[in-house]
Amino acid sequence: MVAAFVLHLSEPQRQELTRARDHHRVPYVRVKAAAILKVADGASINQVAAHGLLKPVAWDTVKDWITCYQQEGLDGLRVQAGRGRKPAFSPCAS
Repeated sequence: MVAAFVLHLSEPQRQELTRARDHHRVPYVRVKAAAILKVADGASINQVAAHGLLKPVAWDTVKDWITCYQQEGLDGLRVQAGRGRKPAFSPCAS
């Protein structure tokens, strides 16, 4: 049997995530903060991934959000520059 994942947040971390969940200007950061708070409040990662957000996400996605937050704080929840789909066509500058 696998032990349940337990996430402990300090009070300043909890306040930071609550502020981000409620007021961050970037919507995906609000979603990630909400997911982390739900796991910290005792929900399993599976529950949060499947039913705890607006759209279902993969279990490992929520786990990655938690890991990034633990390593880098709120900045770890931002999408890094250069990520995402690249343009299929780039006109010449000549």
